[in-house]
Amino acid sequence: MEITKICCIGAGYVGGPTMAIIAQKCPHIKVTVVDLNVDRIVAWNDSNVDNIPIYEPGLGAIVAEARNRNLFFSTDVESAIDEAQMIFISVNTPTKTYGAGKGMAADLKYIELCARQIAKIAKNDKIVVEKSTLPVRTAEALKSILDKTGNGVKFQILSNPEFLAEGTAVQDLLNPDRVLIGGDPSEEGQIAIQKLVSIYSNWVPADQILTTNLWSSELSKLTANAFLAQRISSINAMSELCEKTGADVNEVAKAIGMDSRIGSKFLKASVGFGGSCFQKDILNLVYISKSFGLKEVADYWEQVIIMNDHQKGRFSKNIITTLYNTISGKKIAFLGWAFKKDTNDTRESAAIYVADQLLNEQANIAVFDPKVSEKKILADLDYLETRSSESNRQGITVFEEPYETCKNAHAIAVLTEWDEFKAYDWQKIYDAMQKPAFVFDGRNVLDRKKLTEIGFVYQCIGS
Repeated sequence: MEITKICCIGAGYVGGPTMAIIAQKCPHIKVTVVDLNVDRIVAWNDSNVDNIPIYEPGLGAIVAEARNRNLFFSTDVESAIDEAQMIFISVNTPTKTYGAGKGMAADLKYIELCARQIAKIAKNDKIVVEKSTLPVRTAEALKSILDKTGNGVKFQILSNPEFLAEGTAVQDLLNPDRVLIGGDPSEEGQIAIQKLVSIYSNWVPADQILTTNLWSSELSKLTANAFLAQRISSINAMSELCEKTGADVNEVAKAIGMDSRIGSKFLKASVGFGGSCFQKDILNLVYISKSFGLKEVADYWEQVIIMNDHQKGRFSKNIITTLYNTISGKKIAFLGWAFKKDTNDTRESAAIYVADQLLNEQANIAVFDPKVSEKKILADLDYLETRSSESNRQGITVFEEPYETCKNAHAIAVLTEWDEFKAYDWQKIYDAMQKPAFVFDGRNVLDRKKLTEIGFVYQCIGS
């Protein structure tokens, strides 16, 4: 039987864009995205697609094309589960903040709640697809819950991890390097795999759709993120050595990136990686390794996190020491708060931790980010619970445009590599700042020659 009705539980950074693309490319399939967050669903249904909750270049136009044709956003979870033949689970799997595995293991409570809700509602056989990033063998727990409903409904579990980079998610979905689908080796499992393959085949070439067993698929996602994060931490480790030796990390990265065995991607030295995946997935990998008694493996991957934290702390310390070992009462302008350009996602953004460290030194921080709201910026700081909400609001001011942000500032810290930063009138910014005017480029995005000619004292990572 051909799949004609899909439900996706979770309308976040993965579920929303993925389902929008499936709906656009498969107009014969009804796609319903459900979430218990009423405000989020209202935003997805906003008549002005500029107001949808996830900012991704090109996403608004795709949503506008498919919405209310065969793409629907709803809070009616039960109805969507009931009518769907295939259910994608795309809910958050944060790092545990309690109990065994605190600070490392993935918190699977939302996954379990989804499984129990599906088991409770389902009246006919369904295919359940893991879209969230999950520890290896999570499907085993899902199947255990689903198979013990006692109502005779049969479920097939598939793993279909996402390999999206925020800021390019639409292009990653339209032109993926690969689509990975893992399933059970049984006849029923293979049939389920082929039904999902047939959906992606509407736009993805057959040789780019890989099928594996469940465990290989689950572990491949964690491994991919771990390898990418390891590259970033490796080049960041070299950036500190470059600064001590007089080498330029950008020249080093270019030289080694031309080696076909290494390649040029993820060799951009910076203040550190952020986002929802890298840190969480590496910590999960560390926890899994420790649980199997693989101490050396766990220590190896944990060092990637240690290096990333070191890079953020090093950046903050450099601002303090350069500004004559005191920033108390000084205005530090932050350009960027999102963890990378072309997204409004701030999870694990380096800006949060740099701001926290500078606030500890009683700096006055001014922030501008073209896509991140004041509410979100303050919530990010409050989440750290380092100081009171009142103290955070006294120490940080959020602006809606860059020039006021930088006016009378002692220094500028570039924390996100937004392209628009390059096009600013930097002479105007310089004229309005305290002198000497410092720029700390945490993303290696600005033109050193141009800024130094204007009069800035310019510093970037790795040179």
